[in-house]
Amino acid sequence: MKKLFAAAFTTLAASAAMAGPTCNAPESQWMKEADFKAQVEAQGYQIKTFKVSKGKCYEIYGFDKAGKKVEIYFDPITGAALETKS
Repeated sequence: MKKLFAAAFTTLAASAAMAGPTCNAPESQWMKEADFKAQVEAQGYQIKTFKVSKGKCYEIYGFDKAGKKVEIYFDPITGAALETKS
């Protein structure tokens, strides 16, 4: 029973660690998706996939200026990067 509990706890902890940031602003205040994408591309990123994360932040998968793969979470109001995963 202890092993089962430990395995379940480890799985839950790993899932929580992989979750991105949370953005709590009302969607009515968010930057338009097209404006956000243009801003990010002007910074040199190539967006392969754009989505709204489970935490209600903008999230992109793509490449940086150097061609390195990136996963980045952004504040949907300001467009500021909140967390980057490579």
